[in-house]
Amino acid sequence: MITPLKALRKNRFKTSLIFVSMSVSIAAIFLISAISGGVVSMYSAMLKTDGDIIVTQKGIADTFFSDINRSLNDTVMNMVGVKESSVLILGAAPVDTLPIVGIYGVSENRFKSYSLKQGSIPSQGEVMLGSKIYETLKHPKTVTLSKKEFRVSGVFKSRIGFEDGGVVMNLVDAGELFHKSASIFLVSLNDLSQSDAVLKEVNLLSSEIEAKTTENFIDSYNQFKIIKTSSDVIGAMAFLMGILGIVSMMSMVVSDRKAEFGIMRSIGLSSSTIIFKLLSETLIIALAAYAVALGTSFGILELIENADKFQGYINGEITVTLMINVLIVSVVMALVGTFLPAFYASRIDPMSLIQRGGA
Repeated sequence: MITPLKALRKNRFKTSLIFVSMSVSIAAIFLISAISGGVVSMYSAMLKTDGDIIVTQKGIADTFFSDINRSLNDTVMNMVGVKESSVLILGAAPVDTLPIVGIYGVSENRFKSYSLKQGSIPSQGEVMLGSKIYETLKHPKTVTLSKKEFRVSGVFKSRIGFEDGGVVMNLVDAGELFHKSASIFLVSLNDLSQSDAVLKEVNLLSSEIEAKTTENFIDSYNQFKIIKTSSDVIGAMAFLMGILGIVSMMSMVVSDRKAEFGIMRSIGLSSSTIIFKLLSETLIIALAAYAVALGTSFGILELIENADKFQGYINGEITVTLMINVLIVSVVMALVGTFLPAFYASRIDPMSLIQRGGA
């Protein structure tokens, strides 16, 4: 009996088609999941840098729309259990030739979170640039935000793509630029066990604000839910397209090898043996396609991360969990897509298979 590897080499053209189809589908699932996970991970990391508790305007859909009274932060700073509280204004605007860039207005105690490569932290009328945008704009001395020119006081490096491709300024300038007092407070605690008491006290300050632990905020953040849902839907479509591609290719393979299957049936081999043989062949292709798709995905994500066009805002993250999940999905896709053609081949009368195969 022909082994799975020999059968694959014997039908090289169709094997190649199945391999390419599966590789593209698996790579699509990898990239969709990795990019959506990377966006969520970057924004989450930015919020977690100095915050055990996040304070925003109550009922807002996005932190960029939040506007809370900056003066409340002084009260928060003096609460029992609070180690430090930073104020941020989050916004976005065109910067010189770039159509949209993240802008971050921060309180003085937040500047220590940025690792300066050169220059100094910004005073009024100044900004500091992330290293990515600094390189993209070819080392500018000044930048223009909303028709107002700011001097570049320094350059910082951040592992978070949103910040490394963004602009940081002081609260006064950001408040004038975006016409708001503050977007969020990032509150760090001396002891996480005090979070419930601090949350209760902060929420009593005003009916217009809402305080949550960072973990709860991230879990309930609407934008993250939208990104995750969109990723799941597109990933499911890639999965279904992969199955349909495998079914189509395997149907042609079965049609070409009817004589072979007829001989196998005529010498007494069971239907389950034929099904197992075809499943084994496709499983080998799936594992090879998975390895190629994984390597290709890492390469594409590296290119995207370093492309000036994306300003560092797209940073895919392929975790061990994602690799295991996609491996399982790849195997399931291969087996499900192969089973129907294999079952069909195993059920046809042996003499009919031989006659048709010899026709």
